[in-house]
Amino acid sequence: MKQTIAAIFALGLSALPALAEYPEKPIKLIVSYSAGGGSDVLARTVAQFLKAELGDGASVVVKNVPGAGGQIGFTEIATAAPDGYTIGIFNLPAALALTNDRDASYDVNSFTYLANFVDDPNTLVVSTSSNFESLEALLASAMEAPGAITVGLSSLGGNDHFSANMISASSGAEFTLVPFKGAALARTALMGGHVAVGTMTLSQTIGFQDEMRVLAVLSGERSAFRSEVPTAKELGLNVTMSSLRGVVAPAGLDPEIAATLRDALSAVNANAEFQTMMADQGNPIAFSAGNAYAEVAKAQDEVARKIWEETPWN
Repeated sequence: MKQTIAAIFALGLSALPALAEYPEKPIKLIVSYSAGGGSDVLARTVAQFLKAELGDGASVVVKNVPGAGGQIGFTEIATAAPDGYTIGIFNLPAALALTNDRDASYDVNSFTYLANFVDDPNTLVVSTSSNFESLEALLASAMEAPGAITVGLSSLGGNDHFSANMISASSGAEFTLVPFKGAALARTALMGGHVAVGTMTLSQTIGFQDEMRVLAVLSGERSAFRSEVPTAKELGLNVTMSSLRGVVAPAGLDPEIAATLRDALSAVNANAEFQTMMADQGNPIAFSAGNAYAEVAKAQDEVARKIWEETPWN
């Protein structure tokens, strides 16, 4: 009798549908800025390698959700179902800086931190048609006519904006800031002569050497990607600022799915072809995952909060 019951029970179990393995449908990778900027380039590069690492016909679809300085996209990531099918590119300090100057539906604890890939230093850049051949010449002109020189930014309250403020504070020069909806639009405006200066990241200047002249890199040391360009520190300004770009999911993500994604993203980072593509793009890799990435985010949150308290941007 017991054997009969056991056989029936086993038969019943075998009739149940097998649990689907993650991922069983396309994964949406949100970019909180317009197409063509550094975040978009990273997203599309990571996506093509991530789907291969996840295997079994996995699909990763990039979705651009620009607006409100990135807040719309970051909110969509934070408020999505924590099922592993919505992830996104996370920008530090920009994403968390936004929570200081407005009501936001997220904070530093609203995300599952998967992996950071890039630490991309900011630059001060002009069009190659500009009369400014050096940072010294630019600052001298800005000192003579406060506010006359326009500076294009990807948005307010992010690394571009902080860079411009820090340059002003360190040099005493005054600029008129012009925010755009993403770095690609700011770069286009700069090359078109609609603004005099830009503060985009170094990777966003790669491939545009004929159109733009980098006057200084805002990092502790010269970049291997543009070793001929001096740092702001070399030129007497104690200014460093960069954009960190990684991948996050909503808070509360199932630990097994989080582990799957972190393992896959770690494998992406270790892929020699990926490393080569990142180098070709001028993307300086600074990889961290899991708790280490979460700690970076907390530190950046404090940086943004301190800047807001000292020099609020609205």
